Amino acid sequence: MSASDGWVAVDACTLPTEEQPLRAAEFDAVFATALNRVERPAPERLRLILDGSAVTASAVRDLVARESSCCSFFGFRLTASTDDLVLDVQVPAARIAVLDGLARRAEGARAPRESA
Repeated sequence: MSASDGWVAVDACTLPTEEQPLRAAEFDAVFATALNRVERPAPERLRLILDGSAVTASAVRDLVARESSCCSFFGFRLTASTDDLVLDVQVPAARIAVLDGLARRAEGARAPRESA
């Protein structure tokens, strides 16, 4: 979650620099353990489909609330279905590159899943 990985521009992140790798690791852990797929319904919107048995809604809500507090341009919406958690992430058009970086990071951290 640093400027170097393209996720957050230096001018947009108020999280102290020394805490940024820790926050990125938290997102990576969610992606590695629970991310089933990534969808891009619009350039400004990313949809992350999470396995509801691998991560709790409260843990995801806590993580995105903390992220919103330091990067206020992110809009997060978490919806629970029977088996999945759907995390929609929206940014203004000026921050599409940040969303691109988040999508790359999610795909890169996602653990391979067994086929059913």
